[in-house]
Amino acid sequence: MPRRAGTGESGIGSTRQQASNGREPRAPRPPGNGQEPPRRPGAPQGVPPGRGLFGIATIVLAGVLLFTIFSTVPRGQKITLDQFRLLWTQGQIDPESVEIRDDSVRAMQLPAGDSNARTLRVIDLNTATAKPIVEEVMKITEGRAQSKPTPTWVPLLYWFGPFLLILLIFWIVSRGLRNASVGGGMLGSFGKSRHRMMNKEMTGITFADVAGIDEAKEEVTEIIEFLRNPKKFTKLGGRIPRGVLLVGEPGCGKTLLAKAIAGEADVPFFSISGSDFVEMFVGVGASRVRDLFKQAKESSPCIIFLDEIDAVGRRRGGGFTTGGHDEREQTLNAILVEMDGFATTDGVIVIAATNRQDVLDPALIRPGRFDRQITVPLPDLKGRLEILQVHAKKVKLGPKVDLERIARGTPMFSGADLAAIINEAAIAATMQNKDFVEQDDLEEARDKVKFGRSKKSRVRERDENKLVAYHEAGHAVLQALLPDADPLHKVTIIPRGAAGGATFSLPEKDRMGYGVKWLRAALRVACGGRIAEQRAMGDVSSGAAADIAQCTRIARTMIEEWGMSERLGFVRYASSDTREFFMPERDYSDETARIIDEETRRIVDEAYKDAERTLYENWDKVEAVAQALLRYETLSADEVHRLIRGEKLDKPTVGELLSREAKKRTEPPPASEPELPPGALPSPA
Repeated sequence: MPRRAGTGESGIGSTRQQASNGREPRAPRPPGNGQEPPRRPGAPQGVPPGRGLFGIATIVLAGVLLFTIFSTVPRGQKITLDQFRLLWTQGQIDPESVEIRDDSVRAMQLPAGDSNARTLRVIDLNTATAKPIVEEVMKITEGRAQSKPTPTWVPLLYWFGPFLLILLIFWIVSRGLRNASVGGGMLGSFGKSRHRMMNKEMTGITFADVAGIDEAKEEVTEIIEFLRNPKKFTKLGGRIPRGVLLVGEPGCGKTLLAKAIAGEADVPFFSISGSDFVEMFVGVGASRVRDLFKQAKESSPCIIFLDEIDAVGRRRGGGFTTGGHDEREQTLNAILVEMDGFATTDGVIVIAATNRQDVLDPALIRPGRFDRQITVPLPDLKGRLEILQVHAKKVKLGPKVDLERIARGTPMFSGADLAAIINEAAIAATMQNKDFVEQDDLEEARDKVKFGRSKKSRVRERDENKLVAYHEAGHAVLQALLPDADPLHKVTIIPRGAAGGATFSLPEKDRMGYGVKWLRAALRVACGGRIAEQRAMGDVSSGAAADIAQCTRIARTMIEEWGMSERLGFVRYASSDTREFFMPERDYSDETARIIDEETRRIVDEAYKDAERTLYENWDKVEAVAQALLRYETLSADEVHRLIRGEKLDKPTVGELLSREAKKRTEPPPASEPELPPGALPSPA
């Protein structure tokens, strides 16, 4: 819990080893979802469902577009009747191109000179001049002009065409959404489920690849036995759970466990995320749910895995919604109906994973739907060691590597964190051209995963360096002296992540809960940095911000949740989870709030005064550790204890090590002596 305990999150490991279950393998399934889309009644053979309507709509729209393009004649260049007479007499007008229309007289002028382009000439007509101009044109052309009146349907098309086009588009959209439920849908894909279908050969994961969660694996053994032999459970009238909800922190291995179930049972595995159901069109999510369960029933027995179910399974009616028809609620209703109610799903087991069980709808987790909830916890010491061993099989480890020490120093780490430690250590060893991964690489990788990369190139002012050294010395001395605190691991003033330095502890055991003695010791250790820097520098800095936040959080949690205040007693005052609401909850009076604030201040003040008294009584030890940090930058727990006992450190400083390394690079290699034959003696000269 405290930031200086060197803790993080925890879970599961995986390898690519294959495990045989001793059964005949199934015929390999085609890649993808392995199912043909359902054919609608009356659909022609070879035509994908939902594509006929789209094709018709495309043809109609293309026809309208082509008609608009070809029916729109260029307007041409306007001329007068006298100019037309002059061009005709000069032989520049094509006699066969003269057309008399309702609103104009059109003619094509022949190309002149080197140009090959013909030019359209137009004489505009109106009600007053139409008759005389037409008669004059007929005289000029000697009756060769052609009369082409406009068809009666063209004006109607200009008037009603846009309205018909809008109605056609609306009809296409409505039909597309209505047909989404049969699998084709609008544009042929919106209503189809976007799941991935895998089998044992594609997942390649069995229980041999999962470590650190033995209890969770035992609970799902019944599901695997049911998928292997369903008739065994029907003899006594038993019913296997229809849905299994995997609950755990991020990185604990919920998805890996679900894949291992599919690998052990050797059945189809339909995988889809909760966010894949939601689209911009209302009703598409529910359509995808129906399509998913329909294909699953056709492949039963099988497993449907819904990852991050809280994306669509949140409590209905809670929080703020923007309308009466919520797409997410429609999707949730479809899931509820498919799992239990009007549609039975015999032979189909639904496995869902979430880390927000508190926000799920009660109808989703009631018996008959997700009636079995399996907690995938953070691994304990034994589980962490197993996970590290699983991941360590992929890398070359040195002979002195102690994985148990790493497991003991990573409480509250998840399986993903432990996998990252092995990977980061392998990368670091590779960058240093090592032949294998050493213990130092694993230690550095653990600190990097938890606190960030160390900033060894950062140069600080002398006063700032001194302040950080005394700050960390205050933490380290209290960590070493207080009997109820976790054992000290190491202390450093090298910046790491957002911290200017760090003091690491190494818990001796995993804690299921926190005792008052340990909490008080953690409070005193957190106060040590501010106290030491204030006495040494005569000033305080913002470097204790994280320590202050940690003390406040621990003290308030002790009062509000754990009933560790005598004034407030055995009562919980912490509000429920308010992340779904904009307004925080508070179920107590203003007077109680004032007492909570007073008790928080009292607990922190007591820890501060006690830590101050302890450091002042052992200030010579703080001075020794601070001066050693300024000289060596990093100290192990053994070195800190030696300094506390008054002993001296004789190891080389960082500057001396760098000087030696630079000297080795600049010195020429020693001349090698010539090899002597066997039995020969060196020359006396």
